[in-house]
Amino acid sequence: MIVAAADGSSLANPGPAGWAWYIDEERWAAGGWVHGTNNMGELQAVLDLLLATAASDEELLVLCDSQYVINSLTKWLPGWKRKGWRKGDGKPVLNVELMKQLDAALQGRRVRFEWVKGHSGHELNEAADERARAAATAYRDGTAVDTGPGFGAPRAAAAPVEEPEPEPDLFSVVVDEVPTTPGTASLRIKALLTTLTQQLLDPAVRTDAARLRELLHPDFVAHAVDGRIIDADHGAWQPLDDPEIEILAIDQYQPGCVGVRWRQRDRLRFSLWQQTPLGWQLRFAQVTPV
Repeated sequence: MIVAAADGSSLANPGPAGWAWYIDEERWAAGGWVHGTNNMGELQAVLDLLLATAASDEELLVLCDSQYVINSLTKWLPGWKRKGWRKGDGKPVLNVELMKQLDAALQGRRVRFEWVKGHSGHELNEAADERARAAATAYRDGTAVDTGPGFGAPRAAAAPVEEPEPEPDLFSVVVDEVPTTPGTASLRIKALLTTLTQQLLDPAVRTDAARLRELLHPDFVAHAVDGRIIDADHGAWQPLDDPEIEILAIDQYQPGCVGVRWRQRDRLRFSLWQQTPLGWQLRFAQVTPV
């Protein structure tokens, strides 16, 4: 059995954020964003752990200090799927694209979750917390993130290993029902850039020039729907009238260069993201009316 702790950290919640999972000194990973929440970090840590261990046939025990993550993945997720990714009150599920990626990554896996109290001296939890906070701090300070050695095995192996039929559990659903995002980018990059795209839709980010600039490449250029050209020095953006989006595809053109095609109401949008020493930043964007 693989036993790993997964944790997230946000210095201002939302603010510079990090995530990490930890098995031992030879097997751990970390990352983050210039702007995110604790919950985003917790979810991304679990997702990256699932992708990193996808080629292993061992059972995975995930230690989390977040009841939100455990309840989301073991209690609420099936109901959200049945309701079209909406909660019982009809409101959209938060961090929905991360949830969809997690749902897909859990299929066919033997995974258990166990709650541990945070900051209680638990060795694995403390190690994951330390690395998640270090990643968040690096994004805040604009320094390099120590991403760790990883798991040491190929991610998301092509053909699944044939295993005995498992007993029915919460995640025993028809694979055809699992939502996937088209495109050539890896699941990890799809999840990350979907999250960053959603951050750009957050009114608190769009109306704050300083926070917005953190997500934009210095050479950023956008072609607006009215023909205007917008650059990184434009300042704050107007909030969108409807933040609901549909990701159409996420394609990797070369290492560190990924395009996201998405729809928002009656407009098709394209975003080109470039990986930099400060993380992924938006290099180009275009809006086309339908």
